[in-house]
Amino acid sequence: MRCLFRFGAGFTALLALAACGGPAPVVPAPRPAPAAAPVRITPAAARQLGADELGRVPVLMYHRIVAQPRSVYDRTPADFTAELERLAAEDYVPVTTAELVSRRLDLPAGAHPVVLTFDDGDPSVFGLTPQGQPAPGTAVRILLDVAAAHPRFRPVASLYVNEHPFGGDADGRALRWLAEHGFEIGNHTRRHTNLRTATEPAATAAIAEEDALIRRAVPGYRPATLALPYGSSPRRPELALRGPGYSYGGVLLVGSGPAPSPCAAGFEPGAIPRIRSQSTGPEAKYGSARWLDELATPTGHRYTSDGDPSTVAYPRSAAAVAPECASVGLAY
Repeated sequence: MRCLFRFGAGFTALLALAACGGPAPVVPAPRPAPAAAPVRITPAAARQLGADELGRVPVLMYHRIVAQPRSVYDRTPADFTAELERLAAEDYVPVTTAELVSRRLDLPAGAHPVVLTFDDGDPSVFGLTPQGQPAPGTAVRILLDVAAAHPRFRPVASLYVNEHPFGGDADGRALRWLAEHGFEIGNHTRRHTNLRTATEPAATAAIAEEDALIRRAVPGYRPATLALPYGSSPRRPELALRGPGYSYGGVLLVGSGPAPSPCAAGFEPGAIPRIRSQSTGPEAKYGSARWLDELATPTGHRYTSDGDPSTVAYPRSAAAVAPECASVGLAY
């Protein structure tokens, strides 16, 4: 099986400020025209770049963006903006969880993937104005504004929802906007069910019911990944990936460290670790600021793209390559 990466490296956020200073309507970024003949990476060029496509990927976990945080799961708008600005400055490019598990990581040479995930469908994460635009101050609006200032910083994220997301969305308008603008809508079970303590029929029903709600709200859309409420797997973990009425390519845990590369032999689609977004406080040693510091060190083993979507370049000293990517591996 070839491991191909297809979503284009020339990301451009077509966002502008209106004359009055407010945000202009958001227009989805068009896909770039196909290149005539991409330049193939060589071992020497991969070595010079420090390419490591078996390196680790930060999958960051957010819940609420609020002025007065009440728990380690909350971040202020200023904190959130600063973290996005840091990611952009350090040449991270957002990808969705669905793209990660599908191994579709076509990034500019030298760039690093990051997955921005939001659980629970909180109104502070997304909402639409009466004019149908992302509400000011929400996480999605902030992400779009940061991307507008940093053209390589792709404005996408994975939002994991329960029933009645974003404070309501009775007609599915918010979910449809997200799907139309390249955001991933993921399953978080209908009622935030603890899948470990639920019976097997109750666990599969909780997943299947939310899957059906998402599909009903966004005709033609198919959820591809699941975020486990409380990080708790069903008693039979495989039920998080497949069951009556649903089939997923990836399952997210709650908090840990960076995820392995999807082309590393140690990558487990059914148990993808995430990092809680946090920079200060008593538990900050488990948070994103600490992990981003570590990944940026020479020994951080961070995923670094070779810029060639047809190869997976990595140092010979790196971890073993997954069988799905072996045919396109380029060790140097």
